[in-house]
Amino acid sequence: MKAVGVVVEYNPFHNGHLFHVQQAKKQSGADIAIAAMSGNFLQRGEPALVSKWARTKMALEAGVDIVFELPYRYATQHAEIFAEGAVSILSAARADILCFGSESGDLEAFKRTIAYLADNNDRFQENIRSFTAEGNSYPKSIALAFQSLSPLESFIDISQPNNILGMHYIQAILRQDSPMEAHTITRKSAGYHDEYFASATIASATSIRKALFGAAGDMDTIKQYVPETTYNHLISYKSEYGGFHSWENYWPLLKYRLMQSSPEELKEFYEVEEGLENRLLAAAAASNTFQQFMEAIKTKRYTWTRLQRVCLHILTNTRKNQMATLKRTAEYLRLLGATKKGRAYLNHKKKDFSLPLVSRLSAYSGPDIDLDTKAARIYALGQNGSGQEKLLAEEFAQPPIMLKS
Repeated sequence: MKAVGVVVEYNPFHNGHLFHVQQAKKQSGADIAIAAMSGNFLQRGEPALVSKWARTKMALEAGVDIVFELPYRYATQHAEIFAEGAVSILSAARADILCFGSESGDLEAFKRTIAYLADNNDRFQENIRSFTAEGNSYPKSIALAFQSLSPLESFIDISQPNNILGMHYIQAILRQDSPMEAHTITRKSAGYHDEYFASATIASATSIRKALFGAAGDMDTIKQYVPETTYNHLISYKSEYGGFHSWENYWPLLKYRLMQSSPEELKEFYEVEEGLENRLLAAAAASNTFQQFMEAIKTKRYTWTRLQRVCLHILTNTRKNQMATLKRTAEYLRLLGATKKGRAYLNHKKKDFSLPLVSRLSAYSGPDIDLDTKAARIYALGQNGSGQEKLLAEEFAQPPIMLKS
């Protein structure tokens, strides 16, 4: 059986994701699609709208055949490490192709860009350091550094988020000597960060979340942008667990963590650098909401995403020494769910997997999965009452979701 791999968050699964899965299978000629999906906390340093189990159901009912969890260790990192973890999972699961969405849609342009950067790496890195020293954020510095090389050929725009991720996927495939091929599909209509609906049927996950958390909070406003299965799961989740997850749910917990910490203690948390601890403490004391807090700590040098990741590591008590001891590639394949076709693939291929397959949490131990478990417990604290109890129990009691048809 031929398998195509996708790297996803599905926050939530929408029509653009449906198009990606369908095209990934069609263009690759694959029998099944395998997803490396972020757990309960995401690359932009925020909680997922709904749990990883709910998003797994959305994915399986919309055409994905196997869902593996991308561990917290990789899911909450900058693009390079995020890509390393995802590629290592899909490669270990013997996916033949990795298919990613991009603003470019031109695989040859990706290859030219990667080769050009490899040939000019010293100048490129020097320029990045120079622009960062001027107070620019790291992503902005990368884009400016590339522009300053004055390339004459046709390359990808590395200021675009999906182009950046795609470039890192290909580089990770090369570094890991993976036999996977890379394919790319042009993203349709909505940009990754678009906050407003831009077409009749395709919208970014950002704009969908913004509508759900808006003043009206009307579920009908998103109905045309998501598959019916996603829509039904969102309604069910809101009813069963008490609502959706956002940073505001966790602000009291984060504020408590900040207010009871000294600057020296805060410096021990992952990604707290360059005196940021003092800014965090001053803003926490003066802020009543997470939005106020973020607006108070935001600077030209630090992107909103980077600062959210800092907050997330403080919330989850993730320290520099913990992250320093963990590997750049995954150590296990935690199965979240599979379709009938996916189960047939697992039965046929699992003996060839290069990493252990984990379907029961009690059957595996290690620092990465311990970090996942801790993150899941903290994620549950974003709800109250029975919703919190259910989420706490799920991490240990929920078996992989097996779709029967």
